[in-house]
Amino acid sequence: MKTIFIKISAAIIICLSYSTVHSQSLPVGTPVLDDYYRRLQLLGKIDSTISFAIRPIYPIISTKIADVYDPDSTLKANTGTITFAKGAGKFMILPLTWQQQFNSDHPYGWNDGLMIPAKGYQTLISGGFFTQIGPLSIQFRPEYVYAVNPVFEGFASGHNDQDLASYYGYHNFIDAPERFGNGPYHKASLGQSSIRLTFGPVSMGLSNENIWWGPGIRNSLLLTNNAPGFKHVTINTVRPINTIIGSFEGQIIGARLNNSNLSPLNVTTTSTGNNIYIVKPDEWRYYSGFNFNYQPKWVPGLFIGLTRAFDAYHSDVKGFSGYMPLFTGYQKFNTIGDAFPRDQVTSFYARWLFTHAKAEIYFDYGLNDNSYNWADFIGSPEHSRAYVFGIRKFIDLPNKKGQGILFSTEITQLSQSPDRLVRDAGGWYIHSQVTQGMTNEGQVIGAGTGSGGNLQSFDVSWVNGLKKIGFQFERYEHDVDFMQANLPPINGNSRNWVDLGFALLGDWEYKNLLFNAKLEGIKSLNYEWVLKNHDPSLYYIPNNSVFNLHAELGITYRF
Repeated sequence: MKTIFIKISAAIIICLSYSTVHSQSLPVGTPVLDDYYRRLQLLGKIDSTISFAIRPIYPIISTKIADVYDPDSTLKANTGTITFAKGAGKFMILPLTWQQQFNSDHPYGWNDGLMIPAKGYQTLISGGFFTQIGPLSIQFRPEYVYAVNPVFEGFASGHNDQDLASYYGYHNFIDAPERFGNGPYHKASLGQSSIRLTFGPVSMGLSNENIWWGPGIRNSLLLTNNAPGFKHVTINTVRPINTIIGSFEGQIIGARLNNSNLSPLNVTTTSTGNNIYIVKPDEWRYYSGFNFNYQPKWVPGLFIGLTRAFDAYHSDVKGFSGYMPLFTGYQKFNTIGDAFPRDQVTSFYARWLFTHAKAEIYFDYGLNDNSYNWADFIGSPEHSRAYVFGIRKFIDLPNKKGQGILFSTEITQLSQSPDRLVRDAGGWYIHSQVTQGMTNEGQVIGAGTGSGGNLQSFDVSWVNGLKKIGFQFERYEHDVDFMQANLPPINGNSRNWVDLGFALLGDWEYKNLLFNAKLEGIKSLNYEWVLKNHDPSLYYIPNNSVFNLHAELGITYRF
């Protein structure tokens, strides 16, 4: 027994002595660096078997880059890292990040984590430390946000009682408040913190980090950093697992989603005093899901993936199949008689990377309402569908080593297909069984354009290493499903609320500092689906136009 104990102890000591900072993650949405790593792969400078469809990534393991926050090795000295336990352990001060955002007229923007949809100025600060010894790692990166959150002209100010009742009839089934309270908003969070055990390519632990599932860049269907990070248990790969038939990546999570406990609008009654707000159950929800992808050995650069997620009130979840519903049947006839109410979404995605052409193409196709059986699916395959589709291409500049022009375009389509005329599928992330929908703290955990939102975006940028300067054009169509069901055209005039945005954007580095900025002018047509001073003699003349200035500025200091 004593000999066995000595051998085990020796093995542990050897493991610790050879440990390195392997399991340090790069948080989803990290300014400047998040997109930089993906561009490196596009240029063929890092492993082409990384899908970028399960994030955060772990650059030290998967890309062999020595310092997560100094990927181009431009910093002269890394004073933020110290070693202990005779070199077996490492401690690192994480970068201090200060993000700021401003909207002049009304809320705009997404994929900003703890920040909220708000008019006016708001700011987010994050920082912390990372430490690891052997397989154990701790990343403590809390966040704090403050938003002035002034009053703005919302839905209630331009609609009658019937419209208000229709708004609540739809939004009583999702936790997505138009305004977060009646004054300044502030919140502290664990942010991008985690504690993990990592063995080879597999890691497990507890985390509050944002997760991104899918190949999209502006949007993804199931999980993004649009909402604040949430507490979850995770088992995931930290690098591709290579086999004789190709490489695999995966993640399984069990999570807690919290409520905002806010009404959809600050107005909760009609002008006659009738209550139109149904209070949602005040209990957290258990969210579980998986994301697996495969890169065939015979088709380099091609990734094929599958995601699936479930949402239920935690008090209803019972048994192993409740907490880990990985093998629950996809078709409804298999789930009749479920022990408790729950909602599910699923998506199939693919990404094809062409390193020689310095280009990529990707899509994410999902279903928000599963079919009753195969006959139902074959007869109506577009029922409840949504998708994201994108293309990227890098063109080298002649006689400019490392410099080039990056072209990117992406389409997000969350509104229902014409199949809704036969059978209404409801809006994405909205469900009758779990009335908060798939949200966390009042924000959709998936695509930031929200339920029924459609986006077409195009951007062109000059790129040189970490530096990037360009422009972006986008067309954003708000909650089409709600509008089509509840706000019919007036005298043949569509009431679509459409934003047209043109932005200048850039990333820059200077010594230990990273800068990111965006300045966007947005013209909203039919703002809040209101037709003001409508002239019925004119055919489809959008009105109630509102201009909104959206600005972002971030500074990151790397120790």
